[in-house]
Amino acid sequence: MLGLVFDSILKEVSIDFVIVGFQTNRLKVLLLKWKGTGKWSLPGGRIYVDEPISMAAVRTLEERTGLKNVFLRQFNTFGNTQRYLHYSKEETLEYVKQAIGEDILQLQNLPRTVSVGYYALVDIEKVDAKPDFYTDECSWWDVADVPKLLFDHNEMIEVALQTLRREIRHQPVGNLLPEKFTMNELQNLFQGILNTELDRRNFHKMMTGYDFLIKLEEKRIGGANRAPHLYRFDYKKYYEALNGGVSF
Repeated sequence: MLGLVFDSILKEVSIDFVIVGFQTNRLKVLLLKWKGTGKWSLPGGRIYVDEPISMAAVRTLEERTGLKNVFLRQFNTFGNTQRYLHYSKEETLEYVKQAIGEDILQLQNLPRTVSVGYYALVDIEKVDAKPDFYTDECSWWDVADVPKLLFDHNEMIEVALQTLRREIRHQPVGNLLPEKFTMNELQNLFQGILNTELDRRNFHKMMTGYDFLIKLEEKRIGGANRAPHLYRFDYKKYYEALNGGVSF
């Protein structure tokens, strides 16, 4: 009887990442393509038996991106009994067979999995993305162009972005920018996250009103228009401002 009880207990917990970057004035997420399928998913990983979830998240993120000391935040847990949004369970199992080999496990007995969702804010230029055992390609996708993903990963992206929008006044979204950036790039970053247009004059006035932005003598050379000044963050002051909330 006790054995039957244990057999019915949920045994699988995984971690899935919405890794957010910003490049060419576009908000992007990192996706992995499953071997032999042409189907995409979010990066993820398993949790060791003797490992806290938070440490598993840090370890797995480093394995996927090569980065340490990344801003990482748990934003939700996904535990529906049926987590197949765009592809049926049967279709998904076929893709799993193609990716990992039919003889590796009895796919019809795959346990139900609960996923702990984390979002990470990264500088794309510093990422050395690596696929995992199931996947053979990593690629950055514009948020607006993300394809139909396996499992419920499209929902994960939307929930992560909704969370980031709610918390944007207190989260270091500036981490998504390179060390030096233009005011236009900073505004496009906020617009990409918020999915709305911001008034250029008001945004510039508001941001330059804070003391965490340092205007440099350097300018961005090479554009068709007048070369704009570059800025950088004083990160100590930036993080202090985030504690009180950055208004815009």
